[in-house]
Amino acid sequence: MPFVQIDITRDGVTKDEKQALITGVTQLLREVLNKDPKLTHVIIREVETDNWGLGGEQVTELRKQKNKY
Repeated sequence: MPFVQIDITRDGVTKDEKQALITGVTQLLREVLNKDPKLTHVIIREVETDNWGLGGEQVTELRKQKNKY
């Protein structure tokens, strides 16, 4: 029973985009590892950018500085 967790920053990801992630990951596990889609769990967690750090900085601040992240 595969369990996949996807962590993303909370940036307005749509319901359709989340569904595409769930479908795509489930399909990939079926194709590559022959896992039963009915037993595949996919969890998407959205994290505020203040709670996500990269290189010692909050992503919120990095985005303000560089507009890259």
